[in-house]
Amino acid sequence: MKSYLPPRFVVERDVSRCIVCQVCVQQCSFGAQAYDAEDEAIRSDDEYCVGCHRCSVFCPTHCLNIRANPLSYRENVNWRPEAIEDVIKQAETGGVLLTGMGNDKSYRIYWDHLVLNASQVTNPSIDPLREPMELRTFLGRKPDAVELHPSSLSLKTQLAPQVAIELPVLFSALSYGAVSLNVHESLARAAAEAGTLFNTGEGGLHHKLHKYGNNTIVQVASGRFGVDADYLDLARVIEIKIGQGAKPGIGGHLPGEKVSADVAETRMIPAGTDALSPAPHHDIYSIEDLAQLIYALKEATNYTKPVSVKIAAVHNSAAIASGMVRAGADIIALDGLRGATGAAPKAIRDNVGIPIELAIASVDDRLRQEGIRNQASIIVAGGFRSSADVVKAVALGADAVYIGTAALIALGCTVCQQCHTGKCAWGICTTDPILSKRVNPDIGARRLVNLLRGWSLEIKDMLGGMGINALESLRGNRLNLRGVGLTDSELAILGVRMAGS
Repeated sequence: MKSYLPPRFVVERDVSRCIVCQVCVQQCSFGAQAYDAEDEAIRSDDEYCVGCHRCSVFCPTHCLNIRANPLSYRENVNWRPEAIEDVIKQAETGGVLLTGMGNDKSYRIYWDHLVLNASQVTNPSIDPLREPMELRTFLGRKPDAVELHPSSLSLKTQLAPQVAIELPVLFSALSYGAVSLNVHESLARAAAEAGTLFNTGEGGLHHKLHKYGNNTIVQVASGRFGVDADYLDLARVIEIKIGQGAKPGIGGHLPGEKVSADVAETRMIPAGTDALSPAPHHDIYSIEDLAQLIYALKEATNYTKPVSVKIAAVHNSAAIASGMVRAGADIIALDGLRGATGAAPKAIRDNVGIPIELAIASVDDRLRQEGIRNQASIIVAGGFRSSADVVKAVALGADAVYIGTAALIALGCTVCQQCHTGKCAWGICTTDPILSKRVNPDIGARRLVNLLRGWSLEIKDMLGGMGINALESLRGNRLNLRGVGLTDSELAILGVRMAGS
């Protein structure tokens, strides 16, 4: 059946510069470039172009340009082109529209409406180049008070397991199968070098990466993929995944064509079968059930590891977080509206959940009001783009942030949103052995370490500018934030004053 959809992108080729080297043909995994042997020329098929720019980046003569198709519909505020095209797609397929990455709708990005305070005269700034600046963060349950032995001054209070990270940034859950093994290795190696943690996602951990266990958060998701005693023992942190920001309330789906032999072995499922994780955990239907699983995992690992619980940011996440802390969670992981994924129904990704900025503020407030904020660390995720976003999140009340999309962009991702196809031209969201080689773990780890180093330097500069020499002094200190262009209701939820006040 002929599609009524026009191509989304146009491939422009300067034939005077094209040397017919076929690099673009080799680099395009979607079939938009092909060699015509009869005419000894390269032909482009706009219909298959996804706008990943791989061909134009690698073209040795820079003869290619990819641009959005200028074809436009009659102007209609309600029926925008995207809405029209979505209806056409479903009329042609009769299925659920899938997409990758995070929400791309024009919901307000609150980070862009928050500004930071700076020291001037009475509270002088600090120069991080000449004075020590502490970014180290400890994740885990903290006691209400500590007691020392009077004679030795050693710690008498028994602490729950704590995990130290050298900066308040961790790599978010990206499961093996959704991304390639080379991506997982890049993340694991970078986490080890930078002194932070990476998250396996719900796909288990390949045996090749077990040596990075000291820098690994392992997930226990509803499908229990890859979960066994060894998996739990090697981890630094165990995370129970209840939900994620890109698809709150639904389970995961890794198509069978992405379940290679290695992925199947790691996930403990047959090769070539769809990996379907249920929407709920079938042993968790109450806070009491959650408490039972938390303590079962702690028992299984001799109470040596913090247990995190990850939920999507929703309207009642503050109340849920309170229950999670009382159920024994050492870390609360919140994933907001702009959190990304390898595959999600478009309708869910774009319409369910709330922005992470509002969730941080409400959860931090609720735990403080109940006097239990010290009993759990808060890690937040969902569209963090820069070091400034991280600093603002800490000021709102977070202990640390997860980054996923930013990490993939550092590896080459251009956010073309075709993760669910398994054809990623950059070798990131694929299990194709040929495409996967496009990510070199040596180069990937170095780029990720560079990103974290650059962010840490900027975070120190911002802290110094505020006259603060330790991240701990900023956590939850919203007096260092001011709002610009926000309503009174938004300012009240965020707990932030208007700029100028």
